[in-house]
Amino acid sequence: MTAPVFQIRESTSGDLETIMDVETRSFGYDKEARLVADLLADPTASPAVSLLAFAEEEPVGHILFTRARLDGLNDRPMIHILAPLAVAPEYQRQGVGGQLIDAGIRKLKALGSHLVFVLGHKEYYPKHGFRPDAGARGYPPPYPIPDDVADYWMVQPVSDRGFGVGQGKVHCCDELNKPQHWRDDEADH
Repeated sequence: MTAPVFQIRESTSGDLETIMDVETRSFGYDKEARLVADLLADPTASPAVSLLAFAEEEPVGHILFTRARLDGLNDRPMIHILAPLAVAPEYQRQGVGGQLIDAGIRKLKALGSHLVFVLGHKEYYPKHGFRPDAGARGYPPPYPIPDDVADYWMVQPVSDRGFGVGQGKVHCCDELNKPQHWRDDEADH
């Protein structure tokens, strides 16, 4: 059985309320929604890729890729980080997330990005081209993560140069480069 096709488009500044609603519905609280609002307002996150998915006219998913940098390499090469990916609960496991990831990767390629990183489920993201344990590949995360979850820090080359652009510690945009976004703290929810 093939997954339904959802309409995906780039978000605009007028979509903030819709994005916030999708993020809050998806996670069941507003922490990620507030983070997305802050990321979209962060000039160091640019160029960002923000996409919304729709089922008919209903917004059912959102994905955000923001600019990142490799330690010591300043603004080149262009790399990104995926955070967060949100799918409304009633549309999960229907292919929305995968379609958002694929559309986002195509946009990143068009922008000239070389690598994309994610800290996420090691069972899910490799299905969409991500390779586990980016730290072991020469790309440590912005903040230390425990060894038992090192595979959750993943990377995907999105250009022909990919891994050939160099290595180094990944630094996110200012808003995402804060320690509270890199620890699993249930009290923050």
